[in-house]
Amino acid sequence: MIAKSVRRLPAENGISGWEAISRRSFPARSLEGNVTADWLIIGAGFAGLSAARRLLQLRPDDKIVVLDASEVGKGTSGRNSGFMIDVPHNLSSSEYSSGGLDATRLEMAQNRAAIAFARDAADEYGMSAETFDPAGKINAAATARGVKLNVSFGQSLRNAGEKHTFFDAAEMREITGSDYYLGGLYTPGAVLIQPADYIRELAAALSRKIDIFERSPVTALTRDNETWVAASARGKVTAPKVILGVNGHIDDFGHFGGRLMHIFAYASMTAPFPADDFGRTVTGQDRWALLPADAMGATVRKITSGGTSRIVIRTKYTCETTITVSDRRMIKMAGEHRRSLDARFPGLKDIPFQYSWAGRLCLSRNHVPAFGEIDEGLYSACCENGLGTVKSTLAGMMAAELATGTGSRNLEQFMDQAAPSRLPPEPFAWLGINSVIRWQELRAGREG
Repeated sequence: MIAKSVRRLPAENGISGWEAISRRSFPARSLEGNVTADWLIIGAGFAGLSAARRLLQLRPDDKIVVLDASEVGKGTSGRNSGFMIDVPHNLSSSEYSSGGLDATRLEMAQNRAAIAFARDAADEYGMSAETFDPAGKINAAATARGVKLNVSFGQSLRNAGEKHTFFDAAEMREITGSDYYLGGLYTPGAVLIQPADYIRELAAALSRKIDIFERSPVTALTRDNETWVAASARGKVTAPKVILGVNGHIDDFGHFGGRLMHIFAYASMTAPFPADDFGRTVTGQDRWALLPADAMGATVRKITSGGTSRIVIRTKYTCETTITVSDRRMIKMAGEHRRSLDARFPGLKDIPFQYSWAGRLCLSRNHVPAFGEIDEGLYSACCENGLGTVKSTLAGMMAAELATGTGSRNLEQFMDQAAPSRLPPEPFAWLGINSVIRWQELRAGREG
């Protein structure tokens, strides 16, 4: 028998605005008693629920159980910026030199496979355009350096044969209502999601065919002969095969230790304001979505529903070795968001933030996932490297195919990657990563 206690359990930092304005359509159930299943999935986020949906396609008669430590939509899956990105958005034209173009085309093909999988789910389960909107995204430039980055990005897109459109400052003002931006670069393949709604609607549909138990954190995972036993507070699940869709928490399960970086990204959402002449004058069109031309800049979205609008802004990052950050840190980051928002939209100075939160990203040093069969019958679909909506969707799909022995070209290509490389020992990793983050944020300047 091999028994492993789970070192730390997930925790939320602040209230996610996406989760707060979302409504769930099905009741939460917690694990009570002992359950036997054909498949156990730990984690009900993008990876876990995508794995569950793919398993239903491949093994429709099998019993599938999903355990989540929190509630669907409250964890990391409901705390991102809500972009499903097909085209890597921070490339320079030099990265398309010998060999680079093939690698980038492969990454785009994989991202698009994940988006297609999500689009099929959105269509099948009747998700609205507010939940799943294939509207594309804009790389917004607020500095001369940002404009140059967009020009380089445009050259990369031309080399790859990808559709794109440049916007000048006047066009950006028409879209956003703001004089802040000098230009933008639009690509049509990205999907904008309300992440908490997407995850909750996906879970609601899947729960008609599988068991999803929330508020049921796994405290120990034990290998006993041919089966795995996952223990929770009021019960346990026994299954021969387990898929871990827990992102950075994979090292709390005893795997990939010293190889994963845990980055906190911080975001705030305004209180609602009228989507009338005032709202349009100050913030432009009813819906738009901006990624920064500099990757360390601010991601900004405007959402409108029911006659009111909100602005969501995400900027500032820290590397942490803890699960939570202090209230003082959260207040400081909300202050940074206020400054960024006021610089872009001075007409919103009287509109407060209603929600501020942090979400954990997981990155590897060599930008590869923590994926594969890591023990007999135990599969990892973790480490999304900052693009959790698409990368975790893809990892979940691929984990289900790997675990069922389903061969595919996508799986062959996804498996053809190195393992996450080792980080320097602590505290050197923490010091080094935070120093790089701070330098990159300073270089980003007005993009942040």
